[in-house]
Amino acid sequence: MESRADRAEALFKQGYNCAQAVVLAFSDLTGLDEEQAAVLSMPFGAGLSRLREVCGAVSGMSMVLGLLYAPKDPNDHAAKAAHYALTQRAALMFQEKNGAYICRTLLSLGIEGKDDPTPEKRTESYYKKRPCSEYVRDCADIVQQIINEHES
Repeated sequence: MESRADRAEALFKQGYNCAQAVVLAFSDLTGLDEEQAAVLSMPFGAGLSRLREVCGAVSGMSMVLGLLYAPKDPNDHAAKAAHYALTQRAALMFQEKNGAYICRTLLSLGIEGKDDPTPEKRTESYYKKRPCSEYVRDCADIVQQIINEHES
């Protein structure tokens, strides 16, 4: 059986952005159909539409955790705090492995801020110079680890 990390990487290599790849890898669990998952997560790719802020894969991971575990009652402050702690833990797990969770830092783009909004063409060269498929895998693995913990 294909792992969630394998599925997320394959989706990324099919042309989905980093956020979409992670969200789509778990769409069977989140209650979103694939089209909804892709449309909802699309603007979060490349650190929020190529602004190079929080890594899109980390945003996708956060969306999946929200869909699976966020409290339904907006006034349940203890449950909100617990969910924020869970999401922070996931982001920090990613940071521990990769050194950051900010896109421009991960890609060594400096501090110039936003990028041209035009996505790069996905070529063999693109995939060789970008570690994003690994970040997508890492986020899928972290979500799977959290799911496994909740099932235990």
